[in-house]
Amino acid sequence: MIDMHSHIIPGVDDGSKSIEESFNMIVEAKKSGFTDVFLTSHFMTHNFEPSVQELVIWKEKLQEIINKEEIELKLHSGMEVYISNRMQELIEENKILTLNNSRYLLMELPISSSVNYVDYVLYFLQSNFIIPILAHPERYFIVQDNIKLIDHYIEMGALIQCNYGSILGLYGRKAKKVFKKLLKNKKVNFLGSDCHRENTIYKMIPDSVKKIKKIIGEEEFLKISVKNPEIVINNYEWME
Repeated sequence: MIDMHSHIIPGVDDGSKSIEESFNMIVEAKKSGFTDVFLTSHFMTHNFEPSVQELVIWKEKLQEIINKEEIELKLHSGMEVYISNRMQELIEENKILTLNNSRYLLMELPISSSVNYVDYVLYFLQSNFIIPILAHPERYFIVQDNIKLIDHYIEMGALIQCNYGSILGLYGRKAKKVFKKLLKNKKVNFLGSDCHRENTIYKMIPDSVKKIKKIIGEEEFLKISVKNPEIVINNYEWME
């Protein structure tokens, strides 16, 4: 399995607080069945603004540490970019890090509110040959109130990443309900832990996997947990 969403890099956002915690999270990820993990630290203007260089250096340092410990797990760089009306400026100034330096970008929308420029940003990204992946839309209140918004986002060219924890009810009943509907309708393209701390979601992954497989089966689970993420890692063109 390939984890598309994590906050393992220490001290750059609201995720890991230390190298020790980062290492422990990596060990947990390996034990829970992951072979690869994307390090998608938050990029949120005026809150968390790690530099591209900083995140790449951290990725390389953490990979070096786990290689020395003979932990067979591959790390990939990235960001979880909070939607901004400055997206064009941020891209032109090379402040945005795509997933593994590919054409794919993990982007977050507000959880409890809405913005009126989502369509513009989705259009702008694709006009710049960047494919947006929406992070955990099952958690967005506007999607919980109107799940048809997912169809609109998909029509606008967005791909969908949902959280393993949603099926366990970690984000509430509504998020779980939306996630199950998206799974049943094959509208989930990727899965992520969205892990921020040790001793949390990674230890729950096996239970989550069982529940997800019960809904979509082994073949579809393999597609969204391994095959689709491999497309991103290799920067292949999206064919669906």
